[in-house]
Amino acid sequence: MKDVTAAIIIRDGRVLITRRAAGQAHAGWWEFPGGKIEAGESPEECLRRELKEELGIDTHIGSQLAESIYEYETGSIRLLAYEVTILEGEIRLTVHEEALWASLSDLSSFMLLPADRPIAEAISGRI
Repeated sequence: MKDVTAAIIIRDGRVLITRRAAGQAHAGWWEFPGGKIEAGESPEECLRRELKEELGIDTHIGSQLAESIYEYETGSIRLLAYEVTILEGEIRLTVHEEALWASLSDLSSFMLLPADRPIAEAISGRI
């Protein structure tokens, strides 16, 4: 099972989600930004690194909010979601095709990756 991190960044009642670009696995699907934990890396270190690489932002990683386990066709993942605050930087996309601030009550209208859905439920209570 691969451990993967997800950032829950909430601003003004909206949460940041990103859409996977063409050519990636699950292209077109929405997700909470994050990535795979590398050997010797803590989940918090991973998330800080991934957000800097993929979105160009420096962040503070807070407490873990939720966890989801899902069996994809390529294998199982454990998705660890953390509360994240942007410290500095403007969001710039390097691997995603789109990013947006979604209303917590509207998360169910997005085609979220299956592992991300329980995380969305945990933070919104609406899906």
